[in-house]
Amino acid sequence: MDLPAADPVPNAVRPWYVLMVKPQHEMAVAEQLRAKDVEEYLPLYTIKRRWRDRTATLSLPLFPRYVFCRSAFEDRLKVLQLLSVTSIVSFGGKPSPVSNEEIETIKAMVSSGRPLRPWPRVRLGERVRICEGSLDGLEGILVREKSGYRVVINVDVLNRAVAVEIERDMVRAVGPPAARG
Repeated sequence: MDLPAADPVPNAVRPWYVLMVKPQHEMAVAEQLRAKDVEEYLPLYTIKRRWRDRTATLSLPLFPRYVFCRSAFEDRLKVLQLLSVTSIVSFGGKPSPVSNEEIETIKAMVSSGRPLRPWPRVRLGERVRICEGSLDGLEGILVREKSGYRVVINVDVLNRAVAVEIERDMVRAVGPPAARG
């Protein structure tokens, strides 16, 4: 009876890669990876959604359209053949590994029990658009973060600046940082 060859590289030493998947297929890809004995990580967060007739608590991907997997570089074809996987995140044509430290940081945040959700990446000086509420559609420059959840935006009106304080998750980046002058 032939014994399977010992795995030359233990899983703990293999790098993590990021798979780009079809929209809303993250959980299906994670299941397919587990079925193929490929270590996967799909960080989730919970959110309450309210409809007219009910409220539900949903678990959603922290990084929509992405699933982390740890596999030997040689096994990438097995991963790319999964139905909903579109690519491995790469730079310069080479799959870009994610450090174990970054994965451990994400795992620590997810397991902390603290409120967690995706956050738009915007920087001070960046042009942003308000995407909700009565100010929906207004654009301005992010001038400061008042707290972890609130920002102040300068909106130019009649050649004057008006600052408005809003929830941070109500803005999305629309352009590069403004030129200083």
